[in-house]
Amino acid sequence: MSSTSQRSSVSAPGSGNTRARYRRILRFAAWHLAVAWWFELILPRLGLAKIAERTRAKRMRRFARRFHALALDLGGLMIKVGQFMSSRLDVLPPEITAELEGLQDEVPPVPFPAIRALAEAELHAPLDKVFASVEETPIAAASLGQAHRALLLPLDAAETGLDSVVLKVQRPGIDAIVAVDLAALRKVGGWLSHVRFVSSRANVPALVEEFGQTSLEEIDYLQEAANADRFANDFADDDKVAVPHVVWERTTRRVLTLEDVTAIKITDSEALLAAGIDPAEVAPVFASVMFDQMFTNGFFHADPHPGNIFITPIVDPAAERSWKLTFIDFGMMGEVPPKTRTGLRRLLIAAAARDGKGLVAAISDVGVLAASADTAELERAMTALFGRFGGMGFAELREVDPREFKDFAVEFGEVVRSLPFQLPENFLLIIRAMSLTSGVCSSLDSRFNLWDSVEPYAAKLLREERGNIVQDVGRQALDAAGVALRLPMRLDELLTRIEAGSLPVANPKLERQVERLNRTARRLVSTVMFGVLLIAGAAVRADDTVFGSVLMVVSVVPLLHGLWVGRRHH
Repeated sequence: MSSTSQRSSVSAPGSGNTRARYRRILRFAAWHLAVAWWFELILPRLGLAKIAERTRAKRMRRFARRFHALALDLGGLMIKVGQFMSSRLDVLPPEITAELEGLQDEVPPVPFPAIRALAEAELHAPLDKVFASVEETPIAAASLGQAHRALLLPLDAAETGLDSVVLKVQRPGIDAIVAVDLAALRKVGGWLSHVRFVSSRANVPALVEEFGQTSLEEIDYLQEAANADRFANDFADDDKVAVPHVVWERTTRRVLTLEDVTAIKITDSEALLAAGIDPAEVAPVFASVMFDQMFTNGFFHADPHPGNIFITPIVDPAAERSWKLTFIDFGMMGEVPPKTRTGLRRLLIAAAARDGKGLVAAISDVGVLAASADTAELERAMTALFGRFGGMGFAELREVDPREFKDFAVEFGEVVRSLPFQLPENFLLIIRAMSLTSGVCSSLDSRFNLWDSVEPYAAKLLREERGNIVQDVGRQALDAAGVALRLPMRLDELLTRIEAGSLPVANPKLERQVERLNRTARRLVSTVMFGVLLIAGAAVRADDTVFGSVLMVVSVVPLLHGLWVGRRHH
């Protein structure tokens, strides 16, 4: 949106309410920015930094509570701002995200006459000429729009094969409200870009644009309809998933007409059991479908809360299962482009290996680290955090006390917030979708563990891009072998320098430590060579059985050598 259109949206004739809204948002932001400036910049310069530190958590909570109240009072896009802020774990402290986490995107419904007027203006006809009937009481009301049940006229029903539909209509004036809110947010973002302790950690204007783009897509119902069609095409051959059909003849940018697919809410366990459906069987299927979206299709539902997923019973006795998952509301969708997929793949490899340096490299590949980031510090922090769970596989992680994971998350959040980087919007949508998926599955089955569904998809993702995980593992093993082979030579050089007196030594135990390190290096070389030969043999064996088998047998030699070297010095 240009600055001219921003000014016109705020100062247009008859827009007193929008001008007041704009000023109220700016007053709120200016006051809290001044408070932050006083405590975070002025007091430390006066030698009173301890006061700022001691009151920081309390001030953050107070700000979050006041913003919560502001959002509920203003409605519109401000509720979306609160929800967006609650997901920015990479930027905002937990005192803020926790308070805003419960902010609901629900407001009192718009009176039906106003909904009727907008729908008729969009469809260029009276509603009773377009639909056989429309229920005046909405089945859902939100900050951006609301939905009503309706029946198509007999001719339209015959052409579309549909009878009952859902008429989704934007809240009147929401375009102007969104424009005003975005204009105010851009202004605040400009202020924050000049505050060093904020700008060093986040590009706030970029965050505002990111949020604005998502919001504008949500109020474009033509975009939502296209998303629904694309999602349906992705699952056209999957009998586990259903998507409502779009009635394009009755759809515009502000009005969306969809097949009425209302069924059993996914978390309504009593209704599921009454229909003969075991909720515990639904959880893994739902998780599997969400992973298909993110890691196979690359196009996923980013708001899979219980209100957006139904369980639809199937009456066909020949069907594999007696129900299917039905998704609705495709306004918030995410994509996983190839570059992000590659980054995620490397993140998984590094996380599985508890490799702090590899994790930082993967984060850099995704493009989220600012140029000023101290990667050495981040590597050390990640290595220390991984040290708490080092060497543990998925099965062992399932046995860890949940409080350990909570402590890990708290420390991880502190490290992340201390460094100047932010996650891409699509990555945040992945985190949001995963979090909601886990919550839904847990409500279906208290014993459900997301790791059980993660494992096969993690393996699938690792194989996906180049199609042959053996090549990548072999390459990594060869790199490690090269380092390991050079290590003894470097140690010998170090000993030579020590013996020659060219390297000052303050620790008399150094020689013994170096000798132990030298023996360890020899064992490492043997172990790595064993792995390289074994992997190479496995890869070659598919094309040359004899040569591949020979390599696999020969791999035993360095393995035995490594074991012998280790035992000889016990």
